[in-house]
Amino acid sequence: MEAQSCEVSIVVPLFDEQKNIEPLYNEIKDVIEGKYSYEIIFIDDGSTDGSYEILSRLYRADNHIRVIRFRKNFGQTAAMSAGFDHSRGRIIIPLDADRQNDPADIPAMIDKLRQGYDIVSGWRKKRHDKALTRRLPSKTANWLIAEITGVKLHDFGCTLKVYRREVLDETKLYGEMHRFIPALASWSGAHICEMVVNHRPRTAGRAKYGLGRTLKVILDLITVKFLGSFSTKPIYVFGGLGLITAIGAFLSGLAVLYQKFFSNSHLAMNRNPLLVLTAMLITTTIQFILMGLLAEILVRTYHESQNRSTYVIRDILESSENANE
Repeated sequence: MEAQSCEVSIVVPLFDEQKNIEPLYNEIKDVIEGKYSYEIIFIDDGSTDGSYEILSRLYRADNHIRVIRFRKNFGQTAAMSAGFDHSRGRIIIPLDADRQNDPADIPAMIDKLRQGYDIVSGWRKKRHDKALTRRLPSKTANWLIAEITGVKLHDFGCTLKVYRREVLDETKLYGEMHRFIPALASWSGAHICEMVVNHRPRTAGRAKYGLGRTLKVILDLITVKFLGSFSTKPIYVFGGLGLITAIGAFLSGLAVLYQKFFSNSHLAMNRNPLLVLTAMLITTTIQFILMGLLAEILVRTYHESQNRSTYVIRDILESSENANE
C-alpha cells in the first residue's frame, strides 16, 4: 500500500542530543498540532548517548513520529538527505536538534512559501554563538558563497528552511552540501526568499562544529561552482586551462628559438630552463585537453545512465490535442 502523504514534514537530524530531543518535540507539536497534517522525522546519526531510547519512547507514544537510525555517524548532510528521501510531506522543513532554531518561526515561513516561493531560507540575524569560532567564520563563508554562486542570502548555514518537495526531489546531496541547497536549486529556476528567524542560545549538549568546518565549506563551494557552471560542459574548464598552458608553451618556445638563433647567449640547449618549461607546458596542455574529453564522456554517461536530463521544466503549456498526439 502506498504511504499516506501529509502536508508538512519536519526533518530533525541529531547526534548525541538526548537532553534536547523531548523539549524540541514538545515545541514542534505545540506549533503545528491542529494547523497542518504533519510528520516529524528524527534521524539519529549514530548517537552514543541515550538519544535513540528517547526517540523510541516518543515514537511509541505518537504516530506522527518516524525515526531513522544510522549504523554510525555519517554527518549532517547524510542525515538530512535520509530525512528528505523518506519524507512524505508536500512541504519539507529541516530543523536543528540543539533547539537554537525556534519552531515558532515555522508557520510564518510556510505562509511566505505559499506566496509563490519554492524555498524560504532562515536568516539568524542575531546569532547567539561564539564570535570567533562560529559567527566570524560563518559571516565570511556566507559572503563567499553569495559572491561565487550569485544567490544573495545572508545565512546559508541556517538549517531552518522551508522547501517545496519538488525542489528537493531535483537535488542530490553529498559531502557537506546541505547548506548549498538554495544555490543548487536556484540554478534550476527555484524562487528563493529569506526571512529573519529567532536564534536561541544552546542550553544543553555541546556544539559539534568549529573552525575546521570552514575548510570543508570552501572545498564544497568549489565543487558546487563547478557543478553549477560546468557540470554539462567540463571541456570548457579543462579546455580553457589547456588553452592557457598552450599560450604559455608558445611564448616560451618563441623565447627558446630567439635565444638559439638571434641571441649571443652560449647556454647549451639541453640546459636551457625555458626549453624544459616549454616541454612541460606542452605536456600539460595535452593532459588538460584529454581530461576535458574524459570528463565530457563521464558526464554524458552519468546523465544517460541515471536518465537525468540537462534541464528542469517548471511548466508546460500545450493543448490537449497536442499532448495526445
